[in-house]
Amino acid sequence: MFLLLTALQIIALAMAQSQRDENKIIGGYTCIQNSQPWQAALLAGPFRRFLCGGALLSRQWVITAAHCARPILRIALGKHNLKNWEATQQVLRVVRQVPHPQYNSQTHNNDLMLLQLERPIQLGRAVRPITIASSCARPGTSCLVSGWGTTSRVSAGLFPSHHRWHGLCRCSPRWEGLLSGEVQGDCLELGLGYQTIWGA
Repeated sequence: MFLLLTALQIIALAMAQSQRDENKIIGGYTCIQNSQPWQAALLAGPFRRFLCGGALLSRQWVITAAHCARPILRIALGKHNLKNWEATQQVLRVVRQVPHPQYNSQTHNNDLMLLQLERPIQLGRAVRPITIASSCARPGTSCLVSGWGTTSRVSAGLFPSHHRWHGLCRCSPRWEGLLSGEVQGDCLELGLGYQTIWGA
């Protein structure tokens, strides 16, 4: 079954590495190191340039936005600062990209994608899967959003900020069985709002 996260599409923050206003984290602050152990950084191309954020769902699967698909992707986990090497970091190749079957690149509806890692990641205090919700969050529920972005200046550090959930819950049977029982869930939550999804 496809996955259920309280703030599934929020966690799949697709933050392009630029300083445009829409890529700033409004109301954000620097995370305590390793406080978001599910946070993934997508690195694109041979130079491993930061592309998007994502969330670790299980030892071998990450969720992100479908518009982040690229021919060569790696996932960095256990990271806090994108510019520095960190003892807790693990970087693995992506061997399979599975966009939502109804993803629309024009409207960005269903802008979700699963990424399969080359091998299971080593879990520890700095790398852990996000907890899968057992039901859909009610509108108005406070959610924590994290990702790399900018406030008033460029920052390589991980930022969280709080938002209200305005989503709806839809089941997606087309994703059933994809994760071979690693992650359980019935629903996919969508609709948080363009700015938050895209790394407001």
